[in-house]
Amino acid sequence: MTLPSLLAELDERNIARHIGIPHDEARMRYPLSSNTVRDFDEFSQVIGDYYNHHISSCVTYGGTMSPSKASSKAKAMVEKEYRRRNGDIVVAYNDAHDGTNGGVRAILDVIAEGSKTEAVEDHIRDAFDRYVAPNSWEQKVRIIQQFIHHCEPMLSSCIRSDQPERYAQNYQELIRSYVDGLRTTSSMFRRF
Repeated sequence: MTLPSLLAELDERNIARHIGIPHDEARMRYPLSSNTVRDFDEFSQVIGDYYNHHISSCVTYGGTMSPSKASSKAKAMVEKEYRRRNGDIVVAYNDAHDGTNGGVRAILDVIAEGSKTEAVEDHIRDAFDRYVAPNSWEQKVRIIQQFIHHCEPMLSSCIRSDQPERYAQNYQELIRSYVDGLRTTSSMFRRF
C-alpha cells in the first residue's frame, strides 16, 4: 500500500496543483517596471526583491528575509542556471542591463523556475520520508526498487535499476533524476 500512496504524492498533476501553479502565479503577480537595470546595485536590488516576493508568496507564506540575504540567494540561483548555459552572474547582469536574451524578465523567470524546482525536490524528499520507513532497510529497498521500476522511463540512464540499495540510504540522486525527468516531460516546467 505504500508505493501507491507515494506515487499519488508524486503524480505530476498533484505536484502541479500544489507547487507548480502557486509558483507560476507568484511570478505572474510581480510587477516589473522596466526590463533593464542601470547598474549592478539595481540588478541586485531587483532580483532580491523578486526573490523575497516569490518566496513569501508560495514558500514561507508572508515571511521574508533581509534584502541582502534575498539578493544573495537570487544571485546564487541565477549563477547556477547561467553556469549551466556556460555563462556566469556577469553575463546575467549584462542581459539585464542591456535587455538582451529577455532582459530582467528572463532573469526573474530563472529565479521562478529555480524556486519551483527546489520546491518540487523538497516535496519529493518529504514524500519519500513520509512513506518509506527509515528504520526498515528491507522495506526501503523494496519500495525504492518498485519506484525505480515504475518510473524508469522518466529516470536518467545513470540510475541503476539493479541496485536499489544504492538509493535506499540516500534518495538525493534518485530525486534529482526524477525531477529532471519531470522537467523534460512535464508541462509544469514549460515557460509561461
